[in-house]
Amino acid sequence: MTTGKGPLPRLKLALAAVGPGLFLIGYNIGTGSVTTMAMSGAEHGMSLFWALLLSCVFTFVLMVAYGQLTLVTGHTALFNFKTQFKWGKCLALYILVAVIIGELLALMGIMGIVADLLQEGLRLIGLPVVRPFWIILVIVAALYTMLWHGRYQLFEKVLTVCVMLMGICFVVVLFMVKPDFSAIVAGLVPRVPNGAFGLVAAMAGTTCSAALFIIRSTVVAEKGWTIDHLSSEKRDALVSATVMLFLSGIIMAVAAGTLHVKGLKLVDTVDMIHLFEPLGGKIAAFILIIGITGAGLSTVFPIVLIAPWVICDYRGQARDIHSPLFRILMLVGILFGFGMVFMERRPPALMIFSQAFQACILPGVAIPAFILLNRTQLMKNRRPGAIMNVGLIAVILFSLITTGFALVELF
Repeated sequence: MTTGKGPLPRLKLALAAVGPGLFLIGYNIGTGSVTTMAMSGAEHGMSLFWALLLSCVFTFVLMVAYGQLTLVTGHTALFNFKTQFKWGKCLALYILVAVIIGELLALMGIMGIVADLLQEGLRLIGLPVVRPFWIILVIVAALYTMLWHGRYQLFEKVLTVCVMLMGICFVVVLFMVKPDFSAIVAGLVPRVPNGAFGLVAAMAGTTCSAALFIIRSTVVAEKGWTIDHLSSEKRDALVSATVMLFLSGIIMAVAAGTLHVKGLKLVDTVDMIHLFEPLGGKIAAFILIIGITGAGLSTVFPIVLIAPWVICDYRGQARDIHSPLFRILMLVGILFGFGMVFMERRPPALMIFSQAFQACILPGVAIPAFILLNRTQLMKNRRPGAIMNVGLIAVILFSLITTGFALVELF
């Protein structure tokens, strides 16, 4: 008879307690994040680690803020914006459209990168190479089948496995390629190298993503948490932000301690495999493929769910994943995965563009949250304290700066 006191039951309880956080890690650490962090490490060493650290700190602040706003009001983010502001409908619609566009662009890039990586994996093990279209078709069919029959709890478990798998893979690769740790430590001096504005914006966009906080509001509601779970919500946000920092930092460090030291540039995600194979052998390259593929697939679930979730959020409706609305929108969304098959632009370039685009939306979700959280009539005795407000103001300033960097890069 199981007592529930062994290591495995304790691990299951711990993972269940931070379910929304693990869901968001799976969404946040995708191929876009891997590409951005690896490019940053290869081109500039660890000099942009400050941007990653700030992004994760501010991600924690906004995750707590959005979770608290949802638990106290009983409504999700866009519905609160729509009903609590004079021009709330326009604001909510702007965020809804911008988030969906940004995520569909990201989905196209993710599927393109995953297909390229799986092609490379087939090459490494000596199997015939398959065209990207057929690889994407198999992935799309499998994911849509799971979405058709699944529920949020199933997706949370799948993403938990993906997060653990990618974390193990990146840590293993870190030690297999034997990076120059002295160069990693020496490169931690904060600076903004010439031409790095786009990478800073992309790092902010992929880590402190506007879509992340809209999803945060929804997954907290999906979890069934109430006002009594405020402490659990904060702990969950802390675990989520910490793991994001750890995994993203490892990816940057691997590239900084190997590629940057050797003066090697990273243009394509598949370049990572070609560049790391001589350093760690085929096994390290294959493990890296598994880790990045897991990161990519873990991101697809939340992206495909975003459109129906934010529409239900805006309309204040219950989220029924088996409803015709959800199934049609999920199908339309996942079909965008074929986009890179018909485009000349390489997947990593599209990913950097989509992440910079996401950075432009951040002020639109940070400023309204700050205003609503400080409304006595809405929050009553649950308004944020001085430390939380200082953090929110810092997030707003950071969002405006990174939006400026993103606009410089985009235009």
